[in-house]
Amino acid sequence: MAQAGTSFRAACGVQITDADYRRFRARLEELSGILLGEDKKYLVASRLSRLMEDYGMSSLGELVERLSLPAEQELRTRVIEAMTTNETSWFRDGYPFEILAAVILPEWQSRGIRRPRIWSAACSTGQEPYSISMVVSEYLERHPGAFEEVDILATDIDGRALDVAREARYDELSIQRGLSQQRLSRFFVREGRTWRVQDTVRRRVAFRRMNLQAGAVTHRFEAVFCRNVLIYFAPETKRRILQRIAGAMRPGGYLFPGASESISQYSDAFEMVRTRHGIHYRLR
Repeated sequence: MAQAGTSFRAACGVQITDADYRRFRARLEELSGILLGEDKKYLVASRLSRLMEDYGMSSLGELVERLSLPAEQELRTRVIEAMTTNETSWFRDGYPFEILAAVILPEWQSRGIRRPRIWSAACSTGQEPYSISMVVSEYLERHPGAFEEVDILATDIDGRALDVAREARYDELSIQRGLSQQRLSRFFVREGRTWRVQDTVRRRVAFRRMNLQAGAVTHRFEAVFCRNVLIYFAPETKRRILQRIAGAMRPGGYLFPGASESISQYSDAFEMVRTRHGIHYRLR
């Protein structure tokens, strides 16, 4: 670890002092909730070098100063987008989608919920909400008329990722990550070198830009997928986000955090539910 007062200059030319790095960490957490480790200077330099070049800056200190200016909203947005991790895949981890198909959708049908709502928080480039929509399509094929429709709200803080999600067009590399050949054939249309999600799956999903710490949700949801995002936040931020999510859910609603994310120490609003498919949580 660098000593106090030392300066780091990455190969890309970005200069970062320890003091400026601490200031940047604090500002990024304030803006987005993302908590950087103490040893991520190279990551910061590599992700921000192009942006800083565009703005004519060579040191992180200059960037931190400009982030505080009221007129620099576009810069703040670009920094958040650059520092956001968009690691995702189709049907990631498998079990949440199995639980949705085998447990939750049948329960909603038996309760007579005609138009359930699902929130895919931190949806990245769209693979998760479209995976959810494919599961719904498969269920409705087996159970015609089970629902009037299932509405899916997909949100993310990264506007660039949402642009990709709305386009619903993916290259071969993206398609190969978690998507079976059967689902590819059923739910995608080949267009040149890319694959586009079919309209029946797309129409179910509405995309919206949202910061999990501050965005307002006007509807109440029967289920929320908030997966592999809480790990980037400080404990107090996790508590606030889980409180907001609980407030956006209907009584008895289901929550899916990431496979490695435990929420019990940050919220008592949920009870753990074990099934043969895996673990999820239910609003008390």
